[in-house]
Amino acid sequence: MPNVLVRDLPAPVHAALLARAAGEGRSLQQYLTAELTRLASRPTNAELFDRIQGRAERAGVSAAEILNEVRSGRDRAQ
Repeated sequence: MPNVLVRDLPAPVHAALLARAAGEGRSLQQYLTAELTRLASRPTNAELFDRIQGRAERAGVSAAEILNEVRSGRDRAQ
């Protein structure tokens, strides 16, 4: 399994991570592995926007129409 080394981590950040790991009853390695796994499983903003665009296209709605509706809603709310 690959390893990751983080250099020059500020002491307060390290302390906070240790405290969080301890609060969950985990070692720092277990805690960071779970957090990095969670982070890697989330889509990037670009992937998320591509998904949204794909749904809009399948629904027959253009990005411009969506933006116009959002702007219109914001204008009505003011």
